[in-house]
Amino acid sequence: MSNRLLRNPLALAGALVVSALLGALIFAAIQAAFPGVAGDRAKIETVVRNYILDHPEILPEAMNRLQDRETQRLQKAQDDAQKVVPQNLAALGTPYAGAWAGNPKGDVTIVAFMDYACGYCRASLPGIDELLAKDPNVRIVYREYPVLGEESVVAAHWALAAAEQGKFRAFHDALYAAGPSAEGIAAAAGKAGLDKALAEKSVKSQAVQNEIVSNRKLGAKLVMNGTPSWVIGGQILYGARDYAGLAEAVAAARKGK
Repeated sequence: MSNRLLRNPLALAGALVVSALLGALIFAAIQAAFPGVAGDRAKIETVVRNYILDHPEILPEAMNRLQDRETQRLQKAQDDAQKVVPQNLAALGTPYAGAWAGNPKGDVTIVAFMDYACGYCRASLPGIDELLAKDPNVRIVYREYPVLGEESVVAAHWALAAAEQGKFRAFHDALYAAGPSAEGIAAAAGKAGLDKALAEKSVKSQAVQNEIVSNRKLGAKLVMNGTPSWVIGGQILYGARDYAGLAEAVAAARKGK
């Protein structure tokens, strides 16, 4: 096995998976071609092992082909997701309580699916702030999309509770700065000036639970496998965006109107 594979744990893991798949395929092929040895598993496994050892060059080739196939599958899924955006625009653009920013009558709406434990989401915050400062005619709708564990789920519930009190942005910014731990949530709640007793009730409410479920369903329809993910003017975008990237998407949305 090459030094590159040994130095790269992900590549090594991929090679092992591909080896197992190749082994299974060769095993099945031998069984079909030579029914007389179909019952001799040990003999077939020896043939398979020796073939892979004698032809290790097939591993990177198989990995590349598997990766290409997966890329094509994902691209098709994302293309199909784009087709269902129009019928979901109303739900996407309707914020939960005060979970929005910018111009309420803006001509372009940016829907941001985010997770408080997501470093790429945090990296996108300056771009959002710059866009809001420079473009008075955009609206941001924040959709809580916790995908990185239980801390993310709890943080999302608290953010929605803050939205109900009209203090979403203050809590949102403070929590990204503090991190989604219990201590970070408490600090962000204090900094945002939340009524904690009221927030604790909201966090457990059915309305908040339903919002998280609804966001997850929307995200699944739009093939949002990670955060941040965006819908800008009806176009789905995946991954972190700086100011230039967001401004470009907004300009494209305006051009398409």
